[in-house]
Amino acid sequence: MRPLIAPSILNADFARLADEIAAVTEPGEGADWVHVDVMDGHFVPNLTLGLPVVQSLLAATELPLDCHLMIENPDRWAVGYAESGAYNVTVHAEAAADPVALAKDLRAAGARAGLSIKPGTPLEPHVETLRHYDTLLVMSVEPGFGGQGFIPDVLDKVRTARRLVDTGHLTVLVEIDGGINADTIAAAAEAGVDCFVAGSAVYGADDPARAVRALRERARAASRRDGADGPDRDATP
Repeated sequence: MRPLIAPSILNADFARLADEIAAVTEPGEGADWVHVDVMDGHFVPNLTLGLPVVQSLLAATELPLDCHLMIENPDRWAVGYAESGAYNVTVHAEAAADPVALAKDLRAAGARAGLSIKPGTPLEPHVETLRHYDTLLVMSVEPGFGGQGFIPDVLDKVRTARRLVDTGHLTVLVEIDGGINADTIAAAAEAGVDCFVAGSAVYGADDPARAVRALRERARAASRRDGADGPDRDATP
């Protein structure tokens, strides 16, 4: 199955978000998901958008929204994103008080459940928890700001997650976020990533849709699993 590309609107023009999403919407070739970074100014120092904007975006596009909640107390707030129609709702392992119960609540509300880990957070303590999740989001930069440089050491966690998926111990889709561009996507694909979040590499390009296509081709060329069996990567609800 082809690599998934999820442009991050953190790097888009916030005054024109519907138009910016339309710019990467191209049947068969455009973005697979739209990555929405929600920051509360507490879990991370930056403050971005919240549920009302997400609800507006859901009315403006048919692309699945991949909501990454960099917030405190996701056990209280995350389900609202699922209930509103977000396709994948990701919370941080470092912030969730009861991640297993939260995953069940997100799924019950109609969304896929994602668990994210920071660059310095080891994967192994969260493997059992990930059995309840659909997506593992490996951060390849420190969460909170766009435009940071890729941290290659996180690919060891990707390789471990890939082995666990390939051997049937986990069924998660492996996603990566941070510093993904034409120079780094091949290494991430070789390590075993299924879904690539890209911000400035897409919205900093003259033609965002063409940038999405180019990233996907680089990932496809580097991936050893293209066409192989694996977790369900269908990008539509």
